[in-house]
Amino acid sequence: MTKNPRPAEDLVNGGSSFPKRTMASPLPLWLTVAATAAVVWCPGQSMAAGPPGPVSLTLIPPSPVTDKIFLDIRGAVWNQGAAAKSFDVTVFLDQEDSANVLHSESLHLGPGLCKGTKFRWATDGHAGHHTLLLVAKSDVNTYRITQPIEILASDVRSTRRIDGAWFEFYHWSEAEGKPWNEEIRKTTDGQWKEMVAAMHRIGMDLVIVQEVFRNQEYVGKHSMETDGYTGRAYYPSKLYPQRRDIAATDPLGAVLAEADKHGMHVMVGVGCYAWFDFTPGSLAWHKRVADELWEQYGHHRSFYGWYVSEEIPGHLGAGTARRREIVRFFREFKEHVNTLAPDKPVMLATNCHCVAQSEGYYPKLLEHLDILCPFGFHRMPAGDYSGDEVARMLQQHCDQAGAHLWMDMEVFVFGRGNALLPRPIDGVIDDLMRFPDFEKICCYAFTGLMNSPDQSRKPGGKATVRLYNDYRKLVLQARNSESGPEPKN
Repeated sequence: MTKNPRPAEDLVNGGSSFPKRTMASPLPLWLTVAATAAVVWCPGQSMAAGPPGPVSLTLIPPSPVTDKIFLDIRGAVWNQGAAAKSFDVTVFLDQEDSANVLHSESLHLGPGLCKGTKFRWATDGHAGHHTLLLVAKSDVNTYRITQPIEILASDVRSTRRIDGAWFEFYHWSEAEGKPWNEEIRKTTDGQWKEMVAAMHRIGMDLVIVQEVFRNQEYVGKHSMETDGYTGRAYYPSKLYPQRRDIAATDPLGAVLAEADKHGMHVMVGVGCYAWFDFTPGSLAWHKRVADELWEQYGHHRSFYGWYVSEEIPGHLGAGTARRREIVRFFREFKEHVNTLAPDKPVMLATNCHCVAQSEGYYPKLLEHLDILCPFGFHRMPAGDYSGDEVARMLQQHCDQAGAHLWMDMEVFVFGRGNALLPRPIDGVIDDLMRFPDFEKICCYAFTGLMNSPDQSRKPGGKATVRLYNDYRKLVLQARNSESGPEPKN
């Protein structure tokens, strides 16, 4: 695969606006593998297109969390009947009784419509294992759904663990993906499931699908609004049936199905239309694709939210017009997907370089964005703020807007010819300890950079197994330090 050259207007500080590629101290003793987040869904629910049942409950961030955050608790109710209905919706902590009510309100829904409810709850003073229960009562029906939450006692927001990882069905750059792209091309649906299960075994229970279409175009450098979309799908799309040349039939469906089994969460990557492209044409495309993805995959319990794949430099675009476009894009995209599933969050990954050059647009953007997940903190360009300073800036913006700041932590280093290679574990630990305020840390990426030794296919080879085992060893050591040695058979 060849790719278009990067536009000169997007080359900032030595290439800090490129698409994502993509001192060790011990981890805290309470770093433990999270328990499976089993979700109880309504009996008799439909497993056909659309939502899995009449009610849904989403926690942002998902379990585990520390006792130093505000948990964003969101519910949704669907009226699947032919007449309008009113629902009394109540959220309880641990037990369904009046002393444990966290929130209640009434929702009136027309036939076939859905509405959401949301509130924030301080985790302070609630360390331990809990269950959140949403109950929706109409005149004739009562629906219940639960979500478990593990709250870790801590002195910081971060869990100081890798809570999840990006998944790529093929890497956008042949140079960067050289160590693994050919292996990923041959990966079957069953082998994608093996990778998801391998993530779960080391507590990475949040899967972020990088993109569901591959299209190597850039904003302002294409004519797709007039000539039509040129990308190819990684799933059986009816909108754009041209497929990428990979062995898997439906890798997205495989990832969601395996995540269902383990109580995991999947953020589905809507994209790629074109890199850094938030124009009206891109917005219309994203709405159409989101509709199709929800119709085909919304029944999966693990469908957690929406990840917009186009990414953006830290300055949020070259010029005021581009910055206004991205604000409008997320305002209208979020409004649209909320009509499908009002509890599902929307996430964007930005480069953390040049944030100070954004001309005050982060507060405007974050009004319409649930999760900001920036990357590149440990490789700040000369003359920019430090990674720690930028993290504090972004956290302040997110706190003021009521948005969530997660970290996209890089688990790669650049090898010969820009090939991405697994990062030594000391660098991974350094980032986990250095940035204590991110309420979730996800890594880029699992595919091609980490593999369990028992996977039947290991894209990237032996070095990826070494990184997986090194991190797994840290997790097991921390778990044993907290709970004591496991009993011998």
